[in-house]
Amino acid sequence: MNSPAGRFSLVMQAVRATEATALAAAELIGRGDERAADEGAAAAMHRALAEISVDGTIRIGEGAQGETRFLHVGERVGCGGPTVDVAVMALEGTTAVARDEANALSVVAIAGDGGFLNAPDIYMDKLAVGADLPADIVDIDESPDRNLKELARARRVEVRDLTVCILDRPRHARLISEVRATGARIKLISDGDISGVIASAWPSAGVDVYMGVGGAPHGVLAAALACMGGQMQSRLVFRGDDDRCAAAECGITDEDRRYTAADLASGDVTFAATGVTTGAILQGVRLDRGVPVTHSLVLRAGRKKVRYIEAHHRIARRSPVDEA
Repeated sequence: MNSPAGRFSLVMQAVRATEATALAAAELIGRGDERAADEGAAAAMHRALAEISVDGTIRIGEGAQGETRFLHVGERVGCGGPTVDVAVMALEGTTAVARDEANALSVVAIAGDGGFLNAPDIYMDKLAVGADLPADIVDIDESPDRNLKELARARRVEVRDLTVCILDRPRHARLISEVRATGARIKLISDGDISGVIASAWPSAGVDVYMGVGGAPHGVLAAALACMGGQMQSRLVFRGDDDRCAAAECGITDEDRRYTAADLASGDVTFAATGVTTGAILQGVRLDRGVPVTHSLVLRAGRKKVRYIEAHHRIARRSPVDEA
């Protein structure tokens, strides 16, 4: 799929997969069942990926083989075509779907063979800012105070004018306190650090920087930020020997390594996301006179081009757990 037509076809196939998954997950919005939402989304994504014209291997998925029915790491997907690596988050924000809260997404990324970091399922510290900034304007090893002062200087604003996006978790109590001490605004999100990272490069999202610790697999998918010219720095967080073993199984021995977006996802990466519930960057699934409507975006590395896609799905609605 090196031709423009082939690459465009892959983009459209990727977004169809996230659309189908979002539609399945939307059936369970507000129903209080996180497990059903997660399983329904995974089953729908599994069906959709089976029809993509690639010979794909899942590198970031729903878990290890034996831990999940669908989309385990190492599973082969596609119906034949170029050899690619696939990273999926069938549903980012299971709690958001169960509670009808913001920022739930379905996400898939496709890269050439070896294009994604083989990330262990542990935590990762992340720092991300948007485009049109000097290289290394922020530093993950510096304090929030210094990073926000440098960012404000580059933006030609006051620190108090900046908005920092942080996952609302007990582990971030100190970070939140330090950021508030600078006078900057904080946008706390209950779920969705993929959308949080991407929002830092999205002018209309009102986010200047993302800070905090989330999942390492989420970090690989969030590296789509580079498609829009943004900057991201990250480092794995090791909480004990189990995390070290998980990293070693992925071939990672340098615990202190700092990763850029290009280290996490490289080459001609295709990224697609569809909103399940409305968030900072995408609207959620809605009904228009009984017809489900989805809102998606697709990005391609190198092109720094974003396509928004609104799709009206005149299809029979099915149970998201038909295959679960």
